[in-house]
Amino acid sequence: MVKKARSQEPHALLRQLATVPDKLFAGNFAQQYGALCFRDKREASGIEILLTTSRDSGRWIIPKGWPIKGKKPIEAAATEAWEEAGIRGEVKKRPVGRFTYLKALEGRELVPCLVDVFQLRVTEEKEDFKEKGQRILEWVSPEEAARRVSEPELKTLLRGFKQRKASKPRG
Repeated sequence: MVKKARSQEPHALLRQLATVPDKLFAGNFAQQYGALCFRDKREASGIEILLTTSRDSGRWIIPKGWPIKGKKPIEAAATEAWEEAGIRGEVKKRPVGRFTYLKALEGRELVPCLVDVFQLRVTEEKEDFKEKGQRILEWVSPEEAARRVSEPELKTLLRGFKQRKASKPRG
């Protein structure tokens, strides 16, 4: 069953950060890779960005995850887009930005994470994918995407997103 997306309190992230100051200042951030998936709007000019809900908290995010052994960061980001949303496309080789957030692990331990974000221009969307039924997917404007996500750096990245010429198809 799909969890409903929850609205986020504006200061929820700051409250979380305040609970783990020792981890924040130790400089030990876990690395993750994310895909900023976008497509041309179907009935107007401009683009739409794919948001998905996280499986645990139901908050709005972009597809992202841990490094994958034997895969480059660009490939890991493309794999996350495929598994979490059934999306494949052309991925830019260099990250378009990065953001930080606190990941709640099993046992409620909070781990600071640094996410390098790769642009992915969508060329294929599948109805059936690995995490179907575990997430809600929505295509929204960059402005709406920025309103929905909680992480301040990701908000800034989404608001200022300008597509770059992409590399080769991945996924």
